[in-house]
Amino acid sequence: MVKKYKNNKTLSKNKSQSKTHKIWLKALKVIPDGNLMISKNPNLFNEKKWPSHFMKSKGCFIWDMDNKKYTDCSLMGVGTNILGYSNSQVNLKVSRAINNGNISSLNSFEEVALAEKLLSFNNWAGKVLFARTGADANAISVRLARLYSGKDKIAICGYHGWHDWFLSSSRYNEKKVRKFFLPFYSNAGIPKSSLGSVLHFEYNNISSLEKLLISDKKIGAIKMEVIRNENPKNNFLQKVKKLSQKYNKVLIFDECTTGFRETLGGIYKKFNVEPDILILGKALGNGYPISCVIGKEEIMKLKKKSFISSTFWTDRIGPVAALETINIMEKQKTWQKITKIGNKIRNFWSVISNRHNLPIEIYGIPSLTNYSFKDDENNLLFRSYLINNLLSKNYLSSNIFYSSISHTDKILKKYFEYLDEGFYEMKKSIDNESIFKLRKNLKNLRIFRK
Repeated sequence: MVKKYKNNKTLSKNKSQSKTHKIWLKALKVIPDGNLMISKNPNLFNEKKWPSHFMKSKGCFIWDMDNKKYTDCSLMGVGTNILGYSNSQVNLKVSRAINNGNISSLNSFEEVALAEKLLSFNNWAGKVLFARTGADANAISVRLARLYSGKDKIAICGYHGWHDWFLSSSRYNEKKVRKFFLPFYSNAGIPKSSLGSVLHFEYNNISSLEKLLISDKKIGAIKMEVIRNENPKNNFLQKVKKLSQKYNKVLIFDECTTGFRETLGGIYKKFNVEPDILILGKALGNGYPISCVIGKEEIMKLKKKSFISSTFWTDRIGPVAALETINIMEKQKTWQKITKIGNKIRNFWSVISNRHNLPIEIYGIPSLTNYSFKDDENNLLFRSYLINNLLSKNYLSSNIFYSSISHTDKILKKYFEYLDEGFYEMKKSIDNESIFKLRKNLKNLRIFRK
């Protein structure tokens, strides 16, 4: 029997008059597109209602510039905060490090301890290089692979950052990738001489990779996310490994996103397939910038033949935060906890989808899960409706949920209640067709722009 709910409470304050929205309007004047990361642009959700800037974050709560408190049941720092925002133990270690000086003309000793720690649970590897962003780490891995193989082209599958090397697909491939994988992908601004140096293959389609390797002898590396929206089928990863060996290609696994979500330091371990190079980032420092490239000795030693260097790759905050984050992860086995949380969320999504006869499809690993409505024509409209509905209860919620250990049963219970209510009210709106009047509100959302 369908539970009936009271009408939503409207937002208590006109967002156009709020401090938060005023800051966003200022940001649009002084920062191109308003902010520095696509995933955090309020145009992806609702420009006037989705909060753009924050004053404070703790656990899975965020306070905007008007001191309004939201519960984050969405991106959680775009996957950076498995331990929750502003973890006290990590913050304490970082504070002590800052008091002793973050950076100097010498190196921080903590990076040595962190390298040893990372190699202890990736014992196939020989050395580690540190950076501070996933994009930088990906660029380092490609440079090393090209040095080792002596070949320039890269076969890729997945998302690997914004650098020139990744965006250097052909014009034909650019359109294909935008349509089927990355709506914001663009090789505008990339030197024409570089276009075509990156070749895309399809996940779970081993023949698409082998065709590339056979047809283009200039490919030196295979670079991929181990998992994104679907699990490997028919021993796909094992087959990729065999092809890398058969055709003598460097195999790179980009686990910036998945690295600590189902095992300690690499989801690849679940499938007994070891890469030649591994990239970790995002959750490694629980919100403090740190990323790394872990690789086999014979590949990593080639660093001295190229120029790979950056001043702020040597700060101590990143390694200190990473060491404490890993320590907490090991003690609490956080990957097990967030997987359990993710499975609860997925199960609930299925229940309310069936209850309200609004079919959905669920993707991704449990702790990094998302869904879409099977009604393709109205999927984005339904998503927008639910975003606004949950915002009215001060919940940041879309069709993506990055789990953290701060998402307690109490918080999830309230989230489930509100989302169930949102589905119920949306179904009524669909039945009386009033929801379709909201289509005009979608045109300003960046996600819908071609």
